[in-house]
Parts: sequence; C-alpha cells; structure tokens
Amino acid sequence: MKVIKRDGTTCEFDRKKIATAISKANLAVDFEDRITDKQINAIVDDIASRHRMRLLVEDIQDMVEEKLMEMQKYQLMKAYILYRYERALIRKANTTDESILSLIRNANKDVMEENSNKNARTASTQRDLIAGEVSKDLTRRILLPEYISKAHDEGAIHFHDADYFLQPIFNCCLINIKDMLENGTVMNGKMIESPKSFQTACTITTQIIASVASSQYGGQSVNIAHLGKYLRLTRDKYVAQCNEQFGDTLDAKTKNSFVELRVKEALKAGVQTIQYQINTLMTTNGQSPFVTLFLYVDEKDEYIEENAMIIEEILKQRYEGIKNEKGVYVTPAFPKLIYVLDENNCLKGGKYDYLTKLAVKCSSKRLYPDYISAKKMRENYEGNVFSPMGCRSFLSPWKDENGNYKFEGRFNQGVVSINLPQIGILSKGDETKFWELLEERLQLCFEAIMCRHNALMGVTSDVSPVHWQYGAIARLQPGEKIDKYLFGGYSSISLGYIGLYEVTKLVKGCSHTAPEGTEFALKVMQSLRDHCNKWKQETNIGFALYGTPAESLCYRFARIDQERFGTIEDVTDKGYYTNSYHVDVRENIDAFSKFQFESQFQKISSGGAISYVEIPNMRHNLTAIEDVVRFIYDNIQYAEFNTKSDYCHVCGFDGEIIINDDNEWECPVCHNKDQRKMNVTRRTCGYLGENFWNVGKTKEIKARVLHL
Repeated sequence: MKVIKRDGTTCEFDRKKIATAISKANLAVDFEDRITDKQINAIVDDIASRHRMRLLVEDIQDMVEEKLMEMQKYQLMKAYILYRYERALIRKANTTDESILSLIRNANKDVMEENSNKNARTASTQRDLIAGEVSKDLTRRILLPEYISKAHDEGAIHFHDADYFLQPIFNCCLINIKDMLENGTVMNGKMIESPKSFQTACTITTQIIASVASSQYGGQSVNIAHLGKYLRLTRDKYVAQCNEQFGDTLDAKTKNSFVELRVKEALKAGVQTIQYQINTLMTTNGQSPFVTLFLYVDEKDEYIEENAMIIEEILKQRYEGIKNEKGVYVTPAFPKLIYVLDENNCLKGGKYDYLTKLAVKCSSKRLYPDYISAKKMRENYEGNVFSPMGCRSFLSPWKDENGNYKFEGRFNQGVVSINLPQIGILSKGDETKFWELLEERLQLCFEAIMCRHNALMGVTSDVSPVHWQYGAIARLQPGEKIDKYLFGGYSSISLGYIGLYEVTKLVKGCSHTAPEGTEFALKVMQSLRDHCNKWKQETNIGFALYGTPAESLCYRFARIDQERFGTIEDVTDKGYYTNSYHVDVRENIDAFSKFQFESQFQKISSGGAISYVEIPNMRHNLTAIEDVVRFIYDNIQYAEFNTKSDYCHVCGFDGEIIINDDNEWECPVCHNKDQRKMNVTRRTCGYLGENFWNVGKTKEIKARVLHL
C-alpha cells in the first residue's frame, strides 16, 4: 500500500507511524480515557486491511478518528486531533526543505524531467525550479481549497502549473506583434520605435518574445506575416540606394539583380537572427522561449510575396538545423512551426505548392512543421484562420466594438484537466453511475477552474508591463486593472481531458473506434463541451474544451490509478492513458483512417486539438507524406507527423542511427558504436524520458511505456 504525503510524494505504508501518533495522543489524556496497545494495533490492522493501493495521509488520519469515535474515546479523539493539528503547524513552518534540497542535489527526478527544455542542473534554472516548489507548496496548503488539493493529489483532476500559481500571471497567448512593431513598445524602461528594416524587425521580435516569455508560464505564438512589411521596406531601401549610387549607369535588369541579391542576404540574416536568438536567449524562468511561429500564405495579405519568401527561408534554415556544442547540426526544440494549408498550397497545383513541398521535406527530417487545414478551420471557427497559442490551445472567435474578428493580443487564463478513466473505474461498468460521477467531477473542475480565474481578478497592468501596457496584449495605463479582459470571451480558460479511449473501454467494453464506442465517446465529448458552454453563459467567462497535449499527465493519471485500483487490462496495465481523444497507439489503423476518425472529435474540442500519425522512414517517404498532407487539407484541422527519432549522446547527432555491416548500431557522424550512448526511440506514445535496456539482450532498447 502506497501513502501519498501532503507534498504529493509517495512512500510505503508504515504502520509504526500510525501507532506512534495514537500512542502520543494516548499519553496526553487521563488513564481512563486511554486505549490499550492491543486496541491501537487493532486500529492499525483495520487500516492495513483496506487493501487499497493508494491512500492519502489525511485519509488515514480520518480513519483513526472514526475508529476512536466507534470506541467512544472522545477525549482521546480530541487529543489525537490536537496532535494532528500541532504536527500540521510544524509542517506548515517547514514544508519545502527536502524538495528544494533534492533539486540542488539533482535528485528530484519528477521536477528535473518535467520540462525537457529546462536544464535543471544549471544554477539559473534551479532558481526558477526552487521558486516553483515554493509556489506548489503554498498552492496546495493555502491558496487552493483543501478539497481541490485533495482531488489533485488523488488524480481526479490535474491543477496545471501550480508552480506558477502563486503569481498573478496567465498561461499562454497570441502576441499582438503587429501592434508592437507598428506602434512601438517599451522594454526595460526603454522605448523601442517601429523598425525601418527587416533585420531590425527580426531583432525586435525576438526581444519581445523573450520579454513575454519571462512574464508568463505557457507558450506564445507569433504570426510571421507581420514581418513581410519590413522586408518590403528593406527592398525599397535597397532600390533607393541603387538608384542614388548608380543612377542611369546601370540598366534596370542589373539594378534589379543587385537589389534581389541584397534582399536575399537581408532575409537570410533576419531569419537566422530569429532562429539563433530564440535558441540562445534564456528567459527568467530558465529556458529558451516557448514560442511557435505561424506560417500562413494568406491571399488577403498585402505583403504575400514577401511573406512567402520569409516562410521559405524559415523552412530552409529549420531543415538545415542548428549546430550544437560538438558542431553537429541538430533539431532545435524552438521555435515550433505551424504551416497552414490552403487552396494556394495544398499540393493540388497551387501557386505556392513549392512551399508545401519544402515543408514536407523539413518534416521528414526535423518533424516540424505541424499542419493546419485552412479549409477545416474555417468550418469550425466562423470562417477564420488563426494560430493556436504556444500550448496548442485555440481561442474562440471574438469581435471588437467595430465588429472585426480579433485573435492576436488574446490569451488563456489557465487549465484544469479531468481524469476520465478514473470515473470509468469507479462506475464499475454501470453507465448510469458513470454519468452521475461525471457530473460531480465536472462540478469539481468548474470550481478549480474558477480558482484560476479569481487569482487574476483585480490584477493591475504593472504586474507585466510588456503584456498589459506596451502592446503584447493591451495598452492599459499603469495601475489599471486587467479585469475587462477576463470576461466576455476575450480570453479563454480551459477544461482539459485525458483518456477517452480508456473510459470507453471501461464503460462500453470496446474501443471508441467501434461503432458503439464511438457513439458513447462522442456523447462524453459533447457533455464536456456542453458544460463549458453552460459555464460560459452563466459566468460570461470564455470556457473552452481543450484536448490537453500533456504527455506527462497521461503517465501521472495512469500511475495514480494503478496504485489505487490495481492492474486493469488495457487501462492501467499500459502505464499511460491515451491523450485526449486519440486512438490508442496499439490499434491497427492507417494514417488516413486515424485522421478521419479523430477529426470528428477535433470539431467538438474547439478549445484545443491536435492529431498525429507515425510514418516510418520519413526521410525516404516524401511521396507518402505529401499524400497525407493532401488528405489533411480536406479532412482534419490540425495534424502532425511522428517517426523514429534517434539521438547520439557522444556528438549530439539526432538523425537516423544506421545499422552497419556488422549489424551494429552506429552513429553516421562520429561513428560511435556504444549503444549505451545512443537513444533509439519512438515518439508513438509521447514518452520523453530515458530509455532502458532489455534484460539479457544486447541489441534492443525499449521505450519504458510501449516497449518498442
């Protein structure tokens, strides 16, 4: 039996601790109010006999009090409660020592492995992680109601980003980069005026990205189409310089060649600035900015040709990669890229098909970009096409006072996710009971989500000037409250969900891809969406249903439920729950069928949805990827590709590890053959931890989750 302590860590059940606590309370009362050692052991035996895989410390203490009440030992029960209260005071005076010290010792694996973009061994990052431990502790003990903290610890819900909840900051956003570039901004008390060239615009953009990332905890997205204006300014500048310097001594063709050469140089340097700045800048939370670049060749764009040139250069440089400390080209984690498919580039003879072919080539080597279908998105969002926020969540359509749709300069207040499989387990196959429990859990989610909303109420613009005063979100006055942006759907606040596949197996006995399972799964999804709509109507807050892309949460929920309920076939035995509405990775389904099936859930999950398929040997399968891309445009809103992703720890090569003539794995760059220094993994299940060796085998490395 596992015991979950108040800080969320797990330890073995220890009957001595319970007996000691009762004994100390025993000594504090008169002789006639005491119980014998035999009675103390009987209480402990009763708790141990419950045979629960998982217990909270508070549950154990409640059981002790119930047994003392049954014995009518009221004075002893009061003494035990007093002892419990005194111990709580001691804990409150000192609750984070061990978690913080374990960070310094590099022993806190849960925190160190939580974010792959943070090097938890560096002093600057550790300072942020230490602050996060303090925030989580205060959130659990003081800021949240006890029943919500308990629900989080029991895995009924997940209260996301508790390590930042102490501060009045939000989750993720779409930066209003157009406003900041055209009207200027302020950073570190210094005025930054509108740029006059592409290179300067790129530099300012990366400075804005770093500043924004330092004042929020989620991702951000930037529409690079707003840089097209400044590439044209650069072109106009070179034309003027050429005319001034050469006059009529050169013919128009020569002048144009000279200008185009200079423009391409400026374009390459500017995009290189974005890529290198994002990957070398360090925000105040100890990581590179979590940023997404939105690549959309929009026919309504005044600067569409310049935008196409910028997209082409971004894809070329991402395909090449960035050199690591060993001088080997590797795939940078950021910026993430999202490429929009439309009639002009969906590989059906459009003018910009060449960009999509380049995007496919880039995906084959670097896994990015992800793909959005403008066609399907217009169907789902009132004719609009816009970027998801950095965390892959989508905003609802919103119009300003002039009736114009607005997406940039908006944000997400936070996320709370529900554990659907746990409800299925507790309902024991009774569908009526399932719907009753779901209703209870959704009410719990609502109350937890409102904690996130209320934490932002009354916050003034001074908390983050770059967001609230200088254009990233708004242009408020110093001291002005942000409250008006929390209502009316201007910002969203998200209900996430995990494990639609598993809950369908538990309640209906089949996958949600089976006809009966699909009907049930869609009904569950629609219920989640209906609750969001109801809450939005009741509160005037932008509730949204969000297909949580939280791989680590898939493991956390499954681990908690396995400890509590034991091994359940095809549910807890896998070690993970399937993310959101996704088809389980072990089902035999082709890429086209998977996308077509999941698209019906994306439409309901409009606050955030992404689907993926795995394509083997992507570098040699460009034609297959192009076929899937065409299919994406007509059938699903948001999709990405996964494939085998190899990594050499000696030189940093993250390409495809080869099998040499001796049937050994070998890095094609440094020729390392030490398999212990290579990861050969699959991204099928999203597992991001370390691999491990099979017992007794020398040629196979297995992912911990799917054993691939």
